[in-house]
Amino acid sequence: MARHNIFGHIGEQVARDFLITRGLIVREQNWKLNHLEIDIVAEEPEKSLLHIVEVKTRSNVGPYDPLKAIDAKKQRNLINAANGYIKHYKLNMGVQFDVMIITGNVDDLKIEYIPRAFYPRLRTYR
Repeated sequence: MARHNIFGHIGEQVARDFLITRGLIVREQNWKLNHLEIDIVAEEPEKSLLHIVEVKTRSNVGPYDPLKAIDAKKQRNLINAANGYIKHYKLNMGVQFDVMIITGNVDDLKIEYIPRAFYPRLRTYR
């Protein structure tokens, strides 16, 4: 496994642990539907709320903003994957799209959690 993939895997584990400490139940990690993937699917049972969490892990932020990687196309893919997940498991709950940015090095990681990072666009019909 390439070094950046190992670091990304570590970031996802840190994100998973972070969510668990906040009382969420992690249902899935790296859930795939065709070419779509959700990094973490977590549940907040007392609110009947599903968290779709995109994790971005970077060794340093530098001039690059990890949030820029979550552009309109990425958001559309996450929304489509979430719809597929909900249909697959026949769930009836709200959905929230969160982003976690993990930066630093293995010995000193910084976690930035952005709940409700974006909302699905409404489709209007005429």
